Amino acid sequence: QEVSLGYTEAQAREEALRCLNCKKRPCVDGCPVQVPIPEFISQVAAGDFEGAYRTILTENRLPAICGRVCPQETQCEAQCVRAVKGESVAIGRLERFVADWAMERGITARDKAPDNGIKVAVVGSGPAGLTCAGELARHGFAVTMFEALHAPGGVLMNGIPEFRLPKALVQREIDALRALGVTFEKNVIVGRSITVDELLEEEGFRAVFIGTGAGLPNFMRIPGENL
Repeated sequence: QEVSLGYTEAQAREEALRCLNCKKRPCVDGCPVQVPIPEFISQVAAGDFEGAYRTILTENRLPAICGRVCPQETQCEAQCVRAVKGESVAIGRLERFVADWAMERGITARDKAPDNGIKVAVVGSGPAGLTCAGELARHGFAVTMFEALHAPGGVLMNGIPEFRLPKALVQREIDALRALGVTFEKNVIVGRSITVDELLEEEGFRAVFIGTGAGLPNFMRIPGENL
């Protein structure tokens, strides 16, 4: 079972009130995907949790996952001005709270553009592939994801333990992509079952995103590495 249980609404608002709403927004500079952090935290402080969720979604389609496993302590939170003389604002935990709050109430993204008829293939259904598929589907592209294993999710399903990232939560994110119109083709090894050239030339895909991840271990080759 999950170890960290997250915030209550009261705890989330209390933590959000610690944000100084800095003009220079160093936390956003520390975020690889530039989530508008002060804006969504201000909405949490005001009790507008749905608004905060939609603010996060403008830059990050997987907030429930990132709120749990993204290394905030070395990215956004490391840049927080609060950390200079104390503890940074718990940006990751607030992101997780907002995403969980929205999921529990069945709130989903409503920003899908009309279908544009352009087909795109996404190879690998780990975090990179899921994010790419979500962004493309939101902009109206017809996305097909190709996964070598029997279930999508990549390292999120197969490389992170349940107590850190519940499988049911990852499945909900995958189901949300299906609701956006993303198609999943499992047990397909692109490069063997079908080639990238065949996807482009015979299957009608206009582009291919390859996000196959790190499927094989890279051993250090030093004494004691198996200890």
